[in-house]
Amino acid sequence: MPPSNVFHHRASAGPAVIGVILLACATGLSAEDWPQFRGPNCSGVSLSKKPLPADFAASDAVRWTAEVGDGVGSAVVAAGRVFVSGMTGEQTVSLFAFDAASGKKLWQRSWPTGRLAWIPQANSHASTTPAADARRVYFYFSTLGLLALDARSGRDVWHQKLPPPFFVFKWGPGMSPVLYRDLVLFCQDDDLYPAIYAFDRATGKMRWKDDRTDMAVNYSHPVVCTTNGRDDIVVAGTGMLIGYDPASGKRQWYAKTLLRNIKTTPVCVDGVIYISILSTGIANQWLASADQTETGNNDGKLTKAEIQAYLGEVRIPESFFKKTFDVGDLNKDGVLEGRELDVAFLHPSNFAGATYTSMGEKSAEQFILAVRGAGQGNVTDSHVLWKHATKHTDHIVSPFISEGRMLLVKEGGISTVFDTKDGKPLRAPQRIENVSSYFASPVSGDGKIYVAGENGVVVVLKNSPNYEVLAKNDLGESILATPAIADGSLFIRTRTKVHGIRSATTERAELRGK
Repeated sequence: MPPSNVFHHRASAGPAVIGVILLACATGLSAEDWPQFRGPNCSGVSLSKKPLPADFAASDAVRWTAEVGDGVGSAVVAAGRVFVSGMTGEQTVSLFAFDAASGKKLWQRSWPTGRLAWIPQANSHASTTPAADARRVYFYFSTLGLLALDARSGRDVWHQKLPPPFFVFKWGPGMSPVLYRDLVLFCQDDDLYPAIYAFDRATGKMRWKDDRTDMAVNYSHPVVCTTNGRDDIVVAGTGMLIGYDPASGKRQWYAKTLLRNIKTTPVCVDGVIYISILSTGIANQWLASADQTETGNNDGKLTKAEIQAYLGEVRIPESFFKKTFDVGDLNKDGVLEGRELDVAFLHPSNFAGATYTSMGEKSAEQFILAVRGAGQGNVTDSHVLWKHATKHTDHIVSPFISEGRMLLVKEGGISTVFDTKDGKPLRAPQRIENVSSYFASPVSGDGKIYVAGENGVVVVLKNSPNYEVLAKNDLGESILATPAIADGSLFIRTRTKVHGIRSATTERAELRGK
């Protein structure tokens, strides 16, 4: 599912927004576009200056609504078109294109998916967010691979078949394509074929690929960090933050400072990468999943039979056991326990995500941190600007950064705020007046922050130090997808619908302009 971040120095929104604008220009996108998950550079910040509504659920601001099937992937917007996917049958996935202003359906493509793995009820097989520009829309689905379609007609442009992902923890796929200059980036850290790919936008030709077999399962999207004029493609993963050279795909630098896995996406501002993370150690995750009442015997040990019982009818590839269980079973007794669990499921060169540190102490399970971009080789000691343990991160919701502040929202609607200069708290935790589970990440535009709850309520906060609640809007259906903002409109994907929301103020201003 879709599915972290803050400034080293206290910065105004100006430099941050300018940086995102420059990146958008480099990729050929309009300032009004929301081209991928969480918008420009996955930052959650709209570049549009047009007014946005605060109170909209009970007004005529909801201009159109369309049925799009079950899904939790977000909508994206490019060149006045809205793209969103949904499951329109048990084994059928569809991609829709709508006119952003009117909601008129421009086209729909549907594909048979074949047999699909079991996923939790909170997830959906339509879990990924498309990426789009004025010419093409790029769509990933687990059994189809990565497809590029003509944005106007929906016709095929190119298709890259990728290895179907395997997730032993049954979380399911949730990664989405991301755009950078003339590249489509796609990272899939699964249990068998973890890798990041860079494809040519126009032709689909693979420019480069990095094998990420030193990673466990992660759900963190690639972002671009620009430092002193140099761009790095930055990906968070098991134990490490990695900076890639965009031209070659070579690992330029890494910081060994993360946990076993990460589901949030970093935010880059002024050459600094900000991360919020929550993850338990690998041994704890395995024992909590497979060695429990339904499938195991709660003895603190793990067997292949318990893993198979946990996965039920899902066939476990023998290659998975060979690369994990057999490696970790140090005494060859057919049982994993203690440190063997870490050895089995973590790469020997990357033990930062282990349950226990090298000193035998239990590793921290949640924290925020800031890492300066660029560098060469191991930058763990030289580029980590600050790192603080906290009880207030969320494992899915990425942070919101603006005006030198980091806003986190977690389960129950509890918000915390940190100074981006040093990561210190700016106030005590407070609720945002909506007790709910949260999967969508905050997004902002027109001085407003939109926080969508799983219960279907969108809380609108003022983007100010106190984050006053401006309005609460109940859309009547659960929301797991992060909202999109483009050209003075909100596009909110609920479980089975997408809503186009636009203020009367924006429309009046546009009429006066005509």
